[in-house]
Amino acid sequence: MVRTVAEESHPADRFSRRLRGALRRDAKRLLTPGPSTVPMLMLGPQVPDDAQVQQVLDLCMRVGEIQLSSGESVDEVTATMLRLANAAGLPAVDVDITFTSITMCCHRGNAATPVTSMRLVRYRALDLSRLAETDKIVLDLEAGKLDVRAASAAVSEVVKARHPYPRWVATFGWAGLAASIALLLGGGAITAAAAFVTTAVIDRIGRVLNRLGVASFFQQTLGGLLVTVSTIGLIALGFFPADARPSYIVAAGITVLLSGLSVVSTVQDALTGYYLTSAARIVEIALLSAGLLTGVVVGLKFGFAVQVSIEVSGDLPSSAAQFSLSTLAGATSAMFYAIAGYTPLRSLPVAGAVGGASWAVYGALTQFTEVGNVTATGVAALVVGLAAGLLRRGGNTPPMVITLAGVTPLLPGLAAYQGFYQLAVEGVAEGLVTVTLALATGLALAAGVALGEFLTRPRRRAEERPAEERPVEDKPAEEKPVESAVEPQAAVDESQ
Repeated sequence: MVRTVAEESHPADRFSRRLRGALRRDAKRLLTPGPSTVPMLMLGPQVPDDAQVQQVLDLCMRVGEIQLSSGESVDEVTATMLRLANAAGLPAVDVDITFTSITMCCHRGNAATPVTSMRLVRYRALDLSRLAETDKIVLDLEAGKLDVRAASAAVSEVVKARHPYPRWVATFGWAGLAASIALLLGGGAITAAAAFVTTAVIDRIGRVLNRLGVASFFQQTLGGLLVTVSTIGLIALGFFPADARPSYIVAAGITVLLSGLSVVSTVQDALTGYYLTSAARIVEIALLSAGLLTGVVVGLKFGFAVQVSIEVSGDLPSSAAQFSLSTLAGATSAMFYAIAGYTPLRSLPVAGAVGGASWAVYGALTQFTEVGNVTATGVAALVVGLAAGLLRRGGNTPPMVITLAGVTPLLPGLAAYQGFYQLAVEGVAEGLVTVTLALATGLALAAGVALGEFLTRPRRRAEERPAEERPVEDKPAEEKPVESAVEPQAAVDESQ
C-alpha cells in the first residue's frame, strides 16, 4: 500500500521514526566495546617455561656442587652460578650456599610462582682436572658455543669421567711433595727418600680407610701417628747418618696432611661476608688439625717411652746454594701437589713457576732481610694471589690450581711440628705460643692470596652484570616506561 504525502508528514509518524532511530543508535553504542581505560600491567620478567627453568637450575646446581666440593670459595661459586643462570636466560635468581648445601631460587614476578631447588654436597674430592673442565663448560655456554642441554650433557660426562691419572700417580705426587719439602727445609737425600717412602705408605693406608668410611679426624690422627712412629723406627734402626735431620720427615708429612685443608677458602669466605660457611670451614680445619696434633703427640710419647726422640732441627741454612736448592724444591713441590690433585699436564709448568716464585720471595725476605716469617709469608702469598688473578683473564690454568699449588711451599709444617714437640716435651705454655705462630702464618698465607686475587679481579661493566646487580637510573617515575623494568630476553633466547 502506498502512503500519501499527507500521511508521511503526519507529526505522529515523524516522532515514531525519530524515536526508533534514537533507540537503535543508543543500543548500538551500548553494545559496541570501547577502548580500555586501565593500562596493561607488566607482571614480571619474561622467563622460559617451567621445564627450561628446571633445566637451567639443575645445571647451575651441579656446577656449583663440583666447585664447592673442590674447595672453591663461596663467593666464587656464587658468582659462577649467577653468571651461568644469566647466560642461560634466568636473570632474576638468588643463590644461598652453606658448607653442605646449595639453594637456588628463580623469581618470576607476579606472573608465576618462584622455582626453588636445593642440592646437598655430600663429598669432598680434590680433582682439579674436573674443576678445569667445568670452568671451560661455563665459558663455552657464556660464549654461545653450547646451549643449556649440551652444557648439561657435558657436565654429566665430567662427573662420570674417571680421574685422568691412575691412583698410584696421585700417591707418587703426595710422596714427591713430601720429598721436595724435606729438601726445601735443608734435608739431605736420605731424609728426602725416607719422607717419600713414608708418605707413600701413609697415602695408601689413608685410601683404604677412606673406602671403609673412616672419619677424616681419625685419618688425620693415624697419619700423624704413622709419620712420627715410622721416623722413630728409622732412627732406632740407625738408618740416618749423624748429620741427618729426621725431624724434617715429620715436618714434610705434616705439610702434606695440612695441604688438604681449605685455609685459603676459609679466609676468603670470611672476607667476602659468608660467615656461616667460613665458620663451618674453621670447625673442619680445627677438628682435622686437632687430629693431626693428637697423632704426632702420641707418636712422640711413644718415642720417649722407647728412649728415642725426634728433636726439632735448627733454622734453615742461609747460603746461596741452599737458597737456589730450596727455590727449585719449592717449584717441584708445587708441581707434585698439582699431580696429586689430578691437574691437567698443561698446568704443571705454571704451577711450578708460581711455587718457585713464592718460595723465592719468602726466602729472600727471611734470609736476606729482617722481615719476620709471618710478614714474609703474607708477601709471598700476595704474589701467588696476583699470579692467580692475572692468569685468570687469559690463561688456560684455573686459578684454583695456581692458588693451591703456589701456597704449598709456604705451609708452616716445620713450625707446626715444633709446636707439637713443645706441647709433648716442654709444656703447654711454650707449645701454644709456637702453635699460635703457625696459625698466624696460615692466616697470613690465606689473607695474602685473597688480597692478590681481589686486586687483579676484573671489574665488569654495568651491562655485563646480572640484572639484579645493575644500578637503577635516577629518573622520575612517570618518565620510566613499564617495560624498562623487565630484562630483555631476545638475545639470550636466540643464543639457545
